[in-house]
Amino acid sequence: MEGNERFRALLEPVYAGALGFARHLSRARADGDDLFHEALIRASAKLATLRDDTAFKPWLYRIVISVHRNRLRRAFWRRFLPLPEQVSSDEPAASGNYRVSDWSPDAAEAARRAREALTTLPAAQREAIVLYEIEGWQVDEIALLQRCSASAVKSRLVRGRDRLRAYYEARHAAVPLLSGETP
Repeated sequence: MEGNERFRALLEPVYAGALGFARHLSRARADGDDLFHEALIRASAKLATLRDDTAFKPWLYRIVISVHRNRLRRAFWRRFLPLPEQVSSDEPAASGNYRVSDWSPDAAEAARRAREALTTLPAAQREAIVLYEIEGWQVDEIALLQRCSASAVKSRLVRGRDRLRAYYEARHAAVPLLSGETP
């Protein structure tokens, strides 16, 4: 029973961020929820191997990444399936994307386009982009998490941004920018 209480206490402050990270890595919100819950099961089973409670957040994110990569390897064919509608224009943003405040149809459409664009990136680039741009992690933290050098993370960020830019230019050239964005 002590392990469950420890796990709950460690998970509580990082729950929303880790769930959002899993959702951003996945093609659909439900897939992100499944990914996150599978990672929680694995983390709960391996909690005894965590020696330092202050390292819980990167440890949990590393497990989410590991589960995500395993799923990609097992289900390679799924990347050819069309993307499902993830947020309808009638659905409030709080249930569609926890990071969007002041919901509007434009915000829901922008979130849908961003999720769609992120799914076009290779897993390592998508992870780096989501961790850096959305979760606010530092390059060195991402390097530790992805078990690579800081220069590799920077390269993934640059390549990922370039691919996202090309994707948006090709697919959404006629879509106006959101307020505050510069071309």
